[in-house]
Amino acid sequence: MIDESKPEDYLLEVKNLQTYFNTDNGLVKAVDDVSFYIRKGETIGIVGESGSGKSVTSLSIMKLLPRPIGEIVGGEIIFNSPTRGQIDLVGLSEKEMQHERGNEIAMIFQEPMTSLNPVYTCGNQVMEAIMLHQKMSKKEAKVLTIELFKKVELPRPEAIFDSYPHQISGGQKQRVMIAMAMSCEPSLLIADEPTTALDVTVQAKILELMRQLRDEKNMSIIFITHDLGVIAEIADRVLVMYHGKIVEQGTVWDIFSNPKHPYTKGLLACRPRLDIKLKVLPIVSDFMDVDALGKITEKETQHFSSIGEALLFNFEGDDEIEEKRAKIMQQTPHLEIKNLKTYFPISTGLFGKVKGYVKAVDDVSFNIYPGETVGLVGESGCGKTTLGRTILRLIEPTAGEILLEGMDIVRMKKEDLRKLRKDIQIIFQDPYSSLNPRMTIGEAIIEPMRVNKILHSDYSRKKHAIELLETVSLKAEHFERYPHEFSGGQRQRICIARALALNPKFIICDESVSALDVSVQAQVLNLLNKLKEQFNFTCIFISHDLSVVKFMSDRMIVMNKGVIEEMGYSEDIYNNPKSEYTKKLISAIPRGDLEDIRKTQLKRKGKIITSL
Repeated sequence: MIDESKPEDYLLEVKNLQTYFNTDNGLVKAVDDVSFYIRKGETIGIVGESGSGKSVTSLSIMKLLPRPIGEIVGGEIIFNSPTRGQIDLVGLSEKEMQHERGNEIAMIFQEPMTSLNPVYTCGNQVMEAIMLHQKMSKKEAKVLTIELFKKVELPRPEAIFDSYPHQISGGQKQRVMIAMAMSCEPSLLIADEPTTALDVTVQAKILELMRQLRDEKNMSIIFITHDLGVIAEIADRVLVMYHGKIVEQGTVWDIFSNPKHPYTKGLLACRPRLDIKLKVLPIVSDFMDVDALGKITEKETQHFSSIGEALLFNFEGDDEIEEKRAKIMQQTPHLEIKNLKTYFPISTGLFGKVKGYVKAVDDVSFNIYPGETVGLVGESGCGKTTLGRTILRLIEPTAGEILLEGMDIVRMKKEDLRKLRKDIQIIFQDPYSSLNPRMTIGEAIIEPMRVNKILHSDYSRKKHAIELLETVSLKAEHFERYPHEFSGGQRQRICIARALALNPKFIICDESVSALDVSVQAQVLNLLNKLKEQFNFTCIFISHDLSVVKFMSDRMIVMNKGVIEEMGYSEDIYNNPKSEYTKKLISAIPRGDLEDIRKTQLKRKGKIITSL
């Protein structure tokens, strides 16, 4: 497709941008000679793994780099400011840049909880931005803030105005951030991973909201993510970044229908497919060979263009699936949940009188068989995490039975429960907060072995810990390092190694891959499946992402408001969902298939023509 746009049509043009970081390990070229443009009213997506340079590109445009470590050492960022005309942002002073920030260029950060001040109400924080940039009175700013809260479809906008960030959900916090970003009606909105850790249904609403605001205000959007499925939902053009460089760019249709670069092919293939169940997920490195100079070529095999392409044809057939089901279901249940309830009291008044209960888990019953993986899926607040923690008695149940190999965990004495702990383990969502920052990872793996008297000496425990690190694709020399020295994906592997150190019979994975890049996510999911076969444990896999749950699970449980909405084999639930709630979850998943992209692009073109 020929691009007929001219520089005068551009809202922003980045020319040969170079942003470097001076670190203890030397110079890091985070953004290395990057050039692109964005037209007025256009959305471009920037995709890539962590460390690709996409977020640093956005921080360079906003001039929010951590000084003096990071700085722009070359290039231009030409912005067509509606009030000041064409300016180079690189040359602006901090005071001049403050005028453009908020007024003309706004940014939504990845984690709204760390972007909002915990000691001020949500309303006050949006009001502050309005009064600073628009010179309104406090009364006028409050009226506009509540109007913005209504526009971003926040429930009970007046109540949320007076709420603190910790009192509202992740999706609501992200809407507050969008309202703040939109308060001055900027020409350019930069959204850096704004939906990464959100439920698919909340994500779909946020994407639709951003589309509406773009079309109403003719606003340009730079949307940054690692997930090409999300990009297909919102972007007009795509830039693919790898190691600080743009390796491929084009329209959404061109990138998805005919990706040229092996890195792009890898990103597209990493996400679990919904139409078939692959035995192993491809990862980015399956598509690429990288030489000593960093040059990337296709990793070829005998019959396919790459190993990754070969893996796309390695899926489970119907006969294999049926055989696996029959083998699992003919066994005695490993875990039996009978009428389980977990209620939280709602207290009020000076003396804490109970006025009601939150029924987080409400009369739930199901069985899990040896060697089976059961997926728990649902939106935030549906009760899936509470159910997982109640099964382990990290949260005390209100009523019901939890039978593990016939033993009732609910009525078990604390001493007996402590002995049982080594057989039942959990892998949490955030690996960094579940590792002690003052303890080396080797010690973190050895400590539970020492407490539970696994092996006879620390020498043999260290040997076993190193074996476990190598099992999860880490190295022996990592044993003496601390958690902050690892990436998110590596830290999650460390948590998996720690869980396996006690050779458990049963593991709960609680949103263990939700915050990871799609490529790292694929590696961790493949690893969990491999270890499950090797160590023969039974698993509950909790996630809000139905495509991930479908790939990992033999059976699936859909939860909604503390009750089981639907339960059955993963393929059956996806192909023929019974409840409206399950249908809503499935329809909200960003697919990124060509038919959906075609419909989205036609709809987008129709809106542009109508506006003209």
